[in-house]
Amino acid sequence: MNRIRTALLALMLACSAPSFAGDDSLYRALGEKPGIEKLMMDFSARLKKDPRIGSFFKDTNPKALAEQLRDQVCELSGGPCKYEGAKMKPAHADLGVKRGDFNALVEVLQQSMDDAGIPFATQNKLLALLAPMHRDIVTR
Repeated sequence: MNRIRTALLALMLACSAPSFAGDDSLYRALGEKPGIEKLMMDFSARLKKDPRIGSFFKDTNPKALAEQLRDQVCELSGGPCKYEGAKMKPAHADLGVKRGDFNALVEVLQQSMDDAGIPFATQNKLLALLAPMHRDIVTR
């Protein structure tokens, strides 16, 4: 439970998250493109199986989702990738995502990061970068 509270605190503090423009330290800490790709493959597979939020991903190709997530995380973390996927707000507008759904997704991501051996501090840096997406994804 403390891990969840800590992660949620990291999410709330995201508005003051540092920019990683020109700094690839998080990208390197995540294992660069191969590490991020492996992480996102695991994450997308877990999302589909999760009983709380799997229904959001039932018609999603896990490999395609993992590739989009890889590029997004790679770019956000200071890597050389360019995310060319959909903007978050229109992509999620009609899904009815609630705060609890978003929190479940964060928990699934934490499980994937734990299993990948990503240190807690590195996890929090990534979560802080992803947290601003909350306002575009949660619609209810």
